[in-house]
Amino acid sequence: MNYPLFIARKIYNGGDKTRKVSKPAIRIATVGVAIGLAVMIVSVCVVLGFKHSIRDKVVGFGSHITVANFLTLQGYEQHPIQMNDSLIKVLKAVPSVKHVQRYAYTQGILKTDDDFLGVVLKGVGADFDSTFIYDNMVEGSLPRFSDTENQQKLVISKTIADKLNLKVGQRIFAYFINDQGVRTRKFTVAGVYATNMKQFDAQICFTDLYTVNKLNGWESDQYSGAELQVYDFSQLNPISLNVLNKVKNTVDHYGETYSSENIIEQNPQIFSWLDLMDMNVWIILALMIAVAGVTMISGLLIIILERTKMIGILKALGSRNRQIRHIFLWFATFIIGRGLLVGNIIGLGIIFLQKWTGVIKLDPQTYYVSTVPVEVNLPLIVALNFATLLVCVAVLIAPSYLISHIHPAKSMHYE
Repeated sequence: MNYPLFIARKIYNGGDKTRKVSKPAIRIATVGVAIGLAVMIVSVCVVLGFKHSIRDKVVGFGSHITVANFLTLQGYEQHPIQMNDSLIKVLKAVPSVKHVQRYAYTQGILKTDDDFLGVVLKGVGADFDSTFIYDNMVEGSLPRFSDTENQQKLVISKTIADKLNLKVGQRIFAYFINDQGVRTRKFTVAGVYATNMKQFDAQICFTDLYTVNKLNGWESDQYSGAELQVYDFSQLNPISLNVLNKVKNTVDHYGETYSSENIIEQNPQIFSWLDLMDMNVWIILALMIAVAGVTMISGLLIIILERTKMIGILKALGSRNRQIRHIFLWFATFIIGRGLLVGNIIGLGIIFLQKWTGVIKLDPQTYYVSTVPVEVNLPLIVALNFATLLVCVAVLIAPSYLISHIHPAKSMHYE
């Protein structure tokens, strides 16, 4: 039988009816641990949800990895690169690559009777992964994009639709200026999307890959490049390096040089901003664990002082200081365990309430999302529980040595 554990369980369960442990001290310690853990769970889940929501939106407008003309990746102008079926097969064969699709960009002007607006048309074909845009559609529908014909369909953002006062089904003229002169196309607005990412919503429209290629005056096998999606974003750097090694210093049939970049390299400001949130989380975790530790130290000291006579009796009966310290550490562990249970209920309750109802709203113009995003990461939550338990027990080891200063003869006196 574990002697310290047996005595601690008796005290915790109220086995000693003649002396009661200070209830306020236990309650304060339990509340301190519960609040600390609940705040940590909410903070971690919200930051993870926010980071991944913004990351997915940035990736949704492009891809995890882009293979394109070296000149395109080094500047802002679009330079064509050959993307034949054999190269696409090579890219698809790269380990951990989930999807590969061709794309092309061109710049133009949308004009109505009353206004005009400069936009960027992204041409996509039948291999386009439309999941992201489909999930963010607010009006109309997504057409079946083609790389072999011009369907004259256009998907625009709600920002563009509001500026030009456009509706689904309405026709609009688009003008394109390049070395070949001015070209005019007439499109039908097939759908409207909204992602709340201002820098993308303000300019990106989607149409057929065939249309953009013809507007650019490129050959049938020339495109702006290819977009690659990976299975695991955490492995993006090694996968992108693998892709770069496949294409670097390679020249196509037209004398253009291949290169590649990942989404972090293309949008360093956004991802640096997201990385700053990790520092905020670490600060919150440190503060909350400190609060839980301090409340537990205070509670333990009160409990030890209240149990001075009991400690004296145990010493007189032959208990060693180490055994008595273990009694109170086990007792503190029970308190911490109850605090963790309450903290999990509160923290996860708040998270699931927000996840299912979206009760807490945000200004999408400022935060890029309309509600506070949350993401439940069970392994991380379990790790938070274990870390909190270990830290709280560890900080109680030093205060428990107060027991060694309690002398049996002085502690056991009659009232």
